[in-house]
Amino acid sequence: MERAVSSGQIFRFGLFEADGTRNTLTRKGVRVKIHDQPFRVLILLLENPGEVVTRDQLRQKLWPEGTYVDFDGSLNVILKKLRRAIDDDSDNPRFIETVPRRGYRFIAPVSEISQLQMLRQEDAIADAPAEGGNSKVARAEFTSDNGQMTVSAALPSLSRTKPWSWKLAIFATAGLALVLAGFIYVQRPRSSSTSDTQKRVMLAILPFQNLSNDPGQEYFSDGLTEETITDLGQISPQRLGVIARTSAMVYKHSDKTVSQIGRELGVDYILEGSVRREGGKARISAQLIRVSDQTHLWARNYDRDLKDLIEVQNDLGQAIAEQVQANLAPQREMALSGMHTVNAEAYDLYLKGRYYWNQRTPAGIKESIGYFQQASAKDPNFALAYSGLADAYNIGNILGLYTPRESLPQARAAAEKAIQLDPSLAEAHAALGMEKSHYEFDFSGAEREFLTAIELNPNSAYAHLFYSNCYLMPMGRTAEAIAENRKALELDPLSLPINNFMGMTYFFAGDNEKAYQQFQHTIEMDPTFPLAHEYFSWFLSSTGRYVQAIQEHEKSGLLSGSSPEEAAAEAAGALKAFRIEGPRGFWQWNLKVELKARKAGKRSVSASEISAAYALVDDKDKAFEWLDQAYEDRDGEDITLLKVVPSWKNLRGDPRFSVLLRRLGLPE
Repeated sequence: MERAVSSGQIFRFGLFEADGTRNTLTRKGVRVKIHDQPFRVLILLLENPGEVVTRDQLRQKLWPEGTYVDFDGSLNVILKKLRRAIDDDSDNPRFIETVPRRGYRFIAPVSEISQLQMLRQEDAIADAPAEGGNSKVARAEFTSDNGQMTVSAALPSLSRTKPWSWKLAIFATAGLALVLAGFIYVQRPRSSSTSDTQKRVMLAILPFQNLSNDPGQEYFSDGLTEETITDLGQISPQRLGVIARTSAMVYKHSDKTVSQIGRELGVDYILEGSVRREGGKARISAQLIRVSDQTHLWARNYDRDLKDLIEVQNDLGQAIAEQVQANLAPQREMALSGMHTVNAEAYDLYLKGRYYWNQRTPAGIKESIGYFQQASAKDPNFALAYSGLADAYNIGNILGLYTPRESLPQARAAAEKAIQLDPSLAEAHAALGMEKSHYEFDFSGAEREFLTAIELNPNSAYAHLFYSNCYLMPMGRTAEAIAENRKALELDPLSLPINNFMGMTYFFAGDNEKAYQQFQHTIEMDPTFPLAHEYFSWFLSSTGRYVQAIQEHEKSGLLSGSSPEEAAAEAAGALKAFRIEGPRGFWQWNLKVELKARKAGKRSVSASEISAAYALVDDKDKAFEWLDQAYEDRDGEDITLLKVVPSWKNLRGDPRFSVLLRRLGLPE
């Protein structure tokens, strides 16, 4: 069973990296102290992931024939030192499982890379602009495409609304999610090919039905849906892909068949569930259905006291997952092992906060902040409450509910507290990454947080989206940004914001044909989504189709709440200006509207937008004056895209443009 020692191999597991030739162990790039014998045991286990390494094999590896030692005692000491080095626990192992009377097995996912590959990647990175973070391999994968796309279109600053009114749903404890992960792992076809080449099993978790005869309990059934999606997203993500909440919630109260839903989402399995909550008890039912033939493969009911629900979910999920031999991702075991300490009332308040946060309205965000604050006050060690608070302040800034200076420092403090309490919480890392990009202009720090979030939960659609739009696009790495946005769409295919941003990503990359198709697709998905019409309006005006752009902007205004009279008057003004003076008249009119809105105190009209409007009428001095104001305002949502937003194209040869890029920390 044992293979020859893989000289020149580097093994990656969790946040660790073991170099078999240099005899070094690092965690997120930081050297970890480990003695020779524990390291040799680690390498042997890593060379045989998922297989039992027997005690005899360990004896041969550690002690030459004829050496006499207290084998049992010495081996126990070595394993104890190894587990201490990699933060493992023999009672609740994340990495090394004890197989009684036989040996040990490495149970976490392992990837390996040769020294030759590593050198090639380091060479590729050395040729690229210097960046921070621990993501050399991730950056090098796309080096050949970096910088190949150019932007030639102009972007009008017509929008009165912010586009980022969305984000990933969060929670993690459902035992039934672990049961389901194990069941799918057992049911999936075996193949002799490597795990890297196997197609991931795709799963959709439909909204749990609220059977409590109380509409006020919708937050609980919706919260259970989110909780299950998040749990499964972090269990064996290389094997199992889980459709995100946004797409799943489209089917709430839907009468579509399993076959229809499976085809629309492109999934192999569907989980249906219901929850009935009465007094201090809850009954949760779930069943797993295979899409290909609508066969019901698995079903189970849970009757629990609410006060015990979290701890019971933890214990039950761990036990059943072990029975079906599902390989849990290391971060999931860490999260589960600590969930028994969560106060049940704090958990309930958290679910209410997420319910209002998911409404993505200013009123809903305010309501959610109150519940998250109550949850953290009830249980100061509840990491998810602080993560929710960070999300709420981030989105509150983007919706114009708060200024960057009012909200983003609050987002940072909450995210850092969440990470301090639970470093494995992917959503908190993603929230901190957004703040670092949009407020601190710390792009190396933002990259580090986004990549950590993706490593912790590769099934997080919004971690991929934030990495694309808050880091890769500001850096001008458009090909990589497109690839990450595509990953987000695979995980959340029915998300209107993600589809819309896919169009913008193509647009910023200069691929006008794909941008046009993507905007049309988004509008077809939901003709009542205002930002789809607004972004399409930007695109149309950039390609010289001003009349159609004005029409789309009018639709957006009506859908956003403008009266028919207001929307018609604004459209008439733009059309008149265009017909009299052509494109310059159109942009002059647009500048006038933006300045009027800014003077009226509309927070949604930023200094960046005013700058873009001046740039489009070729008033460079005013454009730079307002860019300086945007920098002082910490208006990172817009100004971080300085390199790629076409509105500022005619400023790029000016020395002041290079100075501003350096101030922001963006490559020139």
